[in-house]
Amino acid sequence: MFLILTLALLPLGLIALIASLQAIRTADLEKEALLRVSVTQSARKLTTDLASDRTALMLTANALSTGSEGPEMCERLAIFLTSHDREGGRYYIYDRSGRRLCGSSQAEPVGLPPAARFHAAPAQLLPASGYLLSRAVSNNGRIAALAYYSRSYLEAITSPTTALQNRQLSLRQGEQLLIVSRPLSNLQGHSTSLSARLDPPDILLTMTLRDPPVTLARMLSLFLPLVMWFAAAAIGWFVVNRLLIRPLVVLRRTVAAYHPGEVLEPTRRIRTPAQEIVALGDTFRAISEDVATHEAEMAEGLETQRKLTREVHHRVKNNLQIIASLISLHARAAHEPEAVEAYASIQRRVDALSVVHRNHYAELEEHRGVGVRSLISELSASLRGTAPAEARRFGIQIDSDNLHISQDVAVPIAFLLTELVELAMLSDPRTAMRISVQLEPGRDDRAVLHISSPALRESDEMSARIKERYGRVLTGLSRQLRAPLEHDAAVGDYAIVITVIP
Repeated sequence: MFLILTLALLPLGLIALIASLQAIRTADLEKEALLRVSVTQSARKLTTDLASDRTALMLTANALSTGSEGPEMCERLAIFLTSHDREGGRYYIYDRSGRRLCGSSQAEPVGLPPAARFHAAPAQLLPASGYLLSRAVSNNGRIAALAYYSRSYLEAITSPTTALQNRQLSLRQGEQLLIVSRPLSNLQGHSTSLSARLDPPDILLTMTLRDPPVTLARMLSLFLPLVMWFAAAAIGWFVVNRLLIRPLVVLRRTVAAYHPGEVLEPTRRIRTPAQEIVALGDTFRAISEDVATHEAEMAEGLETQRKLTREVHHRVKNNLQIIASLISLHARAAHEPEAVEAYASIQRRVDALSVVHRNHYAELEEHRGVGVRSLISELSASLRGTAPAEARRFGIQIDSDNLHISQDVAVPIAFLLTELVELAMLSDPRTAMRISVQLEPGRDDRAVLHISSPALRESDEMSARIKERYGRVLTGLSRQLRAPLEHDAAVGDYAIVITVIP
């Protein structure tokens, strides 16, 4: 039995070995990527510091060459370099005759002959003394400013932010090689090196990582637990799959295929000695029976509620129509023009409310709310029908997306349109109006309502009407819509943001 079990687990051991080797390869790739990022960051940091210091050197050299600045320029340079280099920032400034104008108190490192102080190269490696030299020559070529960077400073600047152990940093310029830092331990084995070019471009920063040696104990500690884990996992999976996972999968599929109103019976398809799973299946069956009962009761109650709602809207619409008819009868019996206009104004507002209920009643079956386009169209026709005689040819152009709004939004919109249309008809009945409702860009729950007409432009007559009555009504309606009503007096445009049903 032991041999059979061993042979059965042999393929799993091979799979584990391949997976481990693949994991090692992935770790090597990740280490190489981390090394690439680290050496790039280190090269960028060193280049930035060198460029900043070279700029300071150039400014000092130019100032000293023209005589515009004195020793205080050297003091500022010393303070600037000291802020970068904790060792004090060694610098030395010479003229063409070899005379030192100013510099650090420490002795100048060896390795640079006096004749090479005005060399054209902006940077130079000095492996013998262990320094990196940065050079800046004044624009007129009379002054040379030199800055020396020690190994400790270079290591501090080029040290990567990531924790890389056993690394070595070096700078190479042609045949010159300057070792910046040594690895923490002298381990033998494979190493990985990557380089990044500095500015000036003839210097390379190289970072080398050394891997620890592979030992037999390490190999055994890596593969033996994997083999044991896979063996235990295989046996445990077999037991758990037979007694737990398969019954739960069957139960999940049965529950996932459940449709409201039907009764679940998952225990007929489950065969398991686990009584907890059997009890869970019985619980699902009992819950589905209760849900089916409640679904039937809710469907019946919803149908009753829908009938009552339709009846309420129908009765409200009929009552509003009766009120509008009574107002029309009284208007016919009136003889004064002011009374006739007052009756017509009241009738227009009652008709507006009736239009909202009629459109809500029409869309009630689909529960989409009130259609904006149909609401504005029917309201425009009603307003033109009750308009004064001189405004019977008042044109209304409608441009609206296929949008729907709730009744709470439809009522103030209907009154808002009624007020603005009436205001436009009274101000200039010979003009026309354009009503536009478009979605806001990038939004599906907000739209902008525009009411534009030349009659709504700024005038003394219109200002008097707004101040007398319409202004308070428009302000109250905009508060109901919870949005500011914006008025462009130059073009005669009113705009407000409304909430629509997505």
